[in-house]
Amino acid sequence: MDVDIERLHLLREALDAQLEKPKALEVLDRSGVGPKDLPEDATAYCAHKEALFVRYACDALNDITFAASVGLGVTSASTLTAYISKYSRDLEQVIENTSHFHDIIDPALAFNLRVSGNFAALEARWKDASFARYHRRTEFLMFAAVARMRDLTQTDLRPIEIRFQHEVGDHTHAFQQLAGFPVVFGSESLEIVLSPSSLNLPVPTYDPSLRAHLLEHGERVLAERRVPQQSTRAKVEGLITRSLPGKILSADDVAAKLGMSARTFARRLQNEGTSYRDITEDLRCDLAQTFITNGMNLSEIAFSLGYADQSAFSTAFKRWTGQPPSAFKTRVEHPLTLGSRGSSA
Repeated sequence: MDVDIERLHLLREALDAQLEKPKALEVLDRSGVGPKDLPEDATAYCAHKEALFVRYACDALNDITFAASVGLGVTSASTLTAYISKYSRDLEQVIENTSHFHDIIDPALAFNLRVSGNFAALEARWKDASFARYHRRTEFLMFAAVARMRDLTQTDLRPIEIRFQHEVGDHTHAFQQLAGFPVVFGSESLEIVLSPSSLNLPVPTYDPSLRAHLLEHGERVLAERRVPQQSTRAKVEGLITRSLPGKILSADDVAAKLGMSARTFARRLQNEGTSYRDITEDLRCDLAQTFITNGMNLSEIAFSLGYADQSAFSTAFKRWTGQPPSAFKTRVEHPLTLGSRGSSA
């Protein structure tokens, strides 16, 4: 699944401004978006690699808020959806257009506007739930959405709050300081909550005729797009992620949810070069490192990942990484080198 390369350029520029060149290149190479991986004329690249770049950049800087900070600094975009938004009447129309055409920007994520008497919520939903594990990328995307709303309306728009489903422990205050408005973690939903009146904020660059032309073009682009097919692995990761915290689905349960027999399910994964055990182990390892970096305590992590107790989790973590979780936690809090194994989300 590919996304527009414009975001990568923005993130790279921000990293280059804060990190010396050799270490910045190491982040690029480690995430698979270095000079040798992307041709100079590339316009799109793998969304999972974008997520890894954001993760490793935060690791390298030892700054859990780096991605959110870059997101808040977004001032413009050159995608078709961005131009439709630029010539829209008001913020409500911007959000409606973005929700309708967001597949063009990022097929893994869908937006929906929900309005009640007291608030308006821009809700985000993962169509490919395997991306839910990338917490830093999620923060970047949501804060970038706030920044774009500010830029389009030319106001210092401040949401009532922004809500994330993942936890960041004691880091919540750092995100709130950065944002300047309430940031909630551990929420049931992923959304930006606005006052109803903010939907009426005008867009100074509104041009109805140009918007109509772009809408027509956008509908053609949507109609001609090939819907990316999720791999069986991505579907499995999504089902497992949604079952958390506290439960890891069995292979038979997942096969049934996907409408396959156990034999067909195993064969599909084998054809993709993996197995159900490999997927669950990889996902647990990845999420465990994410949760440690986010500040969760080890007993909470053990429960969240479906282990009977902390001892069982610690044994598994050492098998995955070659070190106990306590040592990984110390390394995250006091980083020495970028090259050692570990990630932030």
